[in-house]
Amino acid sequence: MNLHQFRFVREAVRQNFNLTEAAKALFTSQPGVSKAIIELEEELGIDIFARHGKRIRGLTEPGRAVLRSVELIMTEIESLKRIGNEFAAQDTGSFTIATTHTQARYSLPKVVQAFAQRYPKVRLSLLQGNPRQVGDMVLRDQADIGIATEAIAEVDGLVSMPCYQWEHVVVVPPEHPLLKSRSLTLEEIAAYPLITYDAAFAGRNKIDQAFSLRSLKPEVLLEAIDADVIKTYVELGMGVGIIAGMAYDAERDTNLRAIPAGHLFGTNVSRVALKQGAYMRSYVYTFIELLAPTMNRKLIDQVLSGTNEMYEL
Repeated sequence: MNLHQFRFVREAVRQNFNLTEAAKALFTSQPGVSKAIIELEEELGIDIFARHGKRIRGLTEPGRAVLRSVELIMTEIESLKRIGNEFAAQDTGSFTIATTHTQARYSLPKVVQAFAQRYPKVRLSLLQGNPRQVGDMVLRDQADIGIATEAIAEVDGLVSMPCYQWEHVVVVPPEHPLLKSRSLTLEEIAAYPLITYDAAFAGRNKIDQAFSLRSLKPEVLLEAIDADVIKTYVELGMGVGIIAGMAYDAERDTNLRAIPAGHLFGTNVSRVALKQGAYMRSYVYTFIELLAPTMNRKLIDQVLSGTNEMYEL
């Protein structure tokens, strides 16, 4: 058996058992992929894939066990490469962060700036998506770390740590009636059309749950992944906005006012996630420490090793 066979098995699964797409992703031929997989199955004495004719339909039970081992082996191989690269050049290389728009736009700029000043030779890249997509990018080694809300903690194969807490705010034009409320209620908010995040972003599930628990069904006029888009339509008077508190800046958003809503929608936690077993370059530790000052290298290693799984803010 060899690494090419392992890569072919892993990519076949990633491409929904389409060997043609797997071959394209690995820049090789489909017959070569098929032959290598069959040779691996013969050597192991099991069927890794369930087939219908010549088509692969899924993994067999032993195939699922093989895939788990393949993922571990490939992770270790990639870690070995990173170790070599790091010791060859301690302060150079590439560093890719997968995150949501809200984090990239409002939480990360100062952290990225501080990191770039400390490691000017490291090439930094930002990829954006919803929390599930962020997790998948880390799992597929397209990104070194992922930063998103609590949903990223539910992705199998990742280890995540809390970075910071935040709450939602309700944003309205300067003379809006809600500003007169002494203690804002869900009933008062539900009286107006809502403009807020898409269901996959920025704690939207907590917003929906809060209204549902009170048997309220507000009219959601517009959903977006970008708080700036939400604020634009609120400024036009089209409805009441609900956004992450970090996305409101009184000096910048002069045409809006924010009302704290943590008592209605609860507290959210942004988390940083890494692939289980991944090798950590020294500057990745530094970035996490800049992002979450309560973290340090020893604590990060404890979480990654599973000896401090209960760490919370």
